[in-house]
Amino acid sequence: MEDGGLDLLEVTRIARATLAEDLGGPSGVDVTSVATIPEDAVATADLVARESGVIAGLPVAAMVFEAASNTAATFEYLVEEGTEVGPGTVLGTVSGPARALLTAERSALNLICRMSGVATHTRAFARALHGFKATVLDTRKTTPGLRHLEKYAVRVGGGDNKRMGLYDVAMIKDNHIIAAGGITAAYDRVRAAFPDVRVQVEVTTVEEAVEAVKAGADFLLCDNMSTQALTQVVSQVGGVAELEATGNITLSTALNYAKTGVDYISVGALTHSSPIVDIALDIREG
Repeated sequence: MEDGGLDLLEVTRIARATLAEDLGGPSGVDVTSVATIPEDAVATADLVARESGVIAGLPVAAMVFEAASNTAATFEYLVEEGTEVGPGTVLGTVSGPARALLTAERSALNLICRMSGVATHTRAFARALHGFKATVLDTRKTTPGLRHLEKYAVRVGGGDNKRMGLYDVAMIKDNHIIAAGGITAAYDRVRAAFPDVRVQVEVTTVEEAVEAVKAGADFLLCDNMSTQALTQVVSQVGGVAELEATGNITLSTALNYAKTGVDYISVGALTHSSPIVDIALDIREG
């Protein structure tokens, strides 16, 4: 299966970290599985959706099983990433040492359930915006240590990533503006210090939007602005700068913001408040 933009080194790090979290006690082993399952036992298990959702994270789950079994486990993909499934759908099958499969179970499920929840929530926003140019974006409001996976899940769901961190895009926010003495001063300082980094500016009024564009900004984060104000911003600087609407936007209000003509709508809830999709691991009997 294609990795879809996953950094496999980062996935390996996360897989090992989640396993270490479960095996981090004094014994360093899965005491229940060691006590109840013969060392040489092998098993096959199915990953099964217990509810409807958009699936994201199968390669991640596969890597957890691989890490737990010292590469002895094999994984068969039965659906593609981004597939919408219903309850009872078998997503994949894993075979290998029985102890390792059960040791990896919760770590693998925690990650794929979380990622599928993010993808499902994102897909709902993508559908709500269908027919408009606005694309739904995520934010940096991610689970510590899981940003790479959650942002991947947003892409699987039909959204896009705004920035990965503080290093790849300069985002001039209100506190930067206050500290620098104004929008233009802040923009000039960032551009002088990092001439090759894209600069985005947070604005809260039409006047600030105009000033930011005059300073040189080509991407504006329009924070908690009314749809009326956003319509004015689009009228005055749309086409000169890309425009993002943000601030407590929900599925029920997203369409109203899209109608203003903005290019993007960012939703922190994609990564900080998406409910999981319930997925289970069922060991085959016999």
